[in-house]
Amino acid sequence: MSSPYLVPVAQILRDVPSSYEVDFEAPFDESHEFAPRGPVETDVFPEALVHVKVRIESFSGGLRAKGRVEAPWHGVCRRCSAPVLGMSSVHVNERFVDERLPGDEESYLIEHSFVDLTQMAHDAILLDLPLAPLCRNDCQGLCAYCGTDLNDATCECRAPIDPRWATLDGLQFADPDAGSNEG
Repeated sequence: MSSPYLVPVAQILRDVPSSYEVDFEAPFDESHEFAPRGPVETDVFPEALVHVKVRIESFSGGLRAKGRVEAPWHGVCRRCSAPVLGMSSVHVNERFVDERLPGDEESYLIEHSFVDLTQMAHDAILLDLPLAPLCRNDCQGLCAYCGTDLNDATCECRAPIDPRWATLDGLQFADPDAGSNEG
């Protein structure tokens, strides 16, 4: 079975400039190349479907893949530890060349008249994963003292008073705008 990530490009390499569209869905990591990340790190399930839609364009010296790569991700909310699901949608504009020149590490290789879009898709998705996702923008998090999820309930916990700062509680400041009618 041939991978949909493996795209034949012999024809467009001969007919410069030319292009064609590639649009497919395939598992993110069918061969389980990537070790699962830790339980609280954002990750992509190996069987998650990646949608790749790119236009491959030939130019003198190689190919360019422009388009979009999308994949679902999962993680843990940084405030309340609830599971979070999201979707990465990344614009790609990458070069493919026959041979990398010194200092040209940002291109992918054309091998035997094929481009393998696997690494490009993986790079785009993994670099787009949020480091600390939120379950929602207004997440209240957990109470630091009793652990109550403040999105679902309230608690009566109060921060303990630090005796070193307790005398500051008695300070009263005059309002500079009140009662000042000098003219």
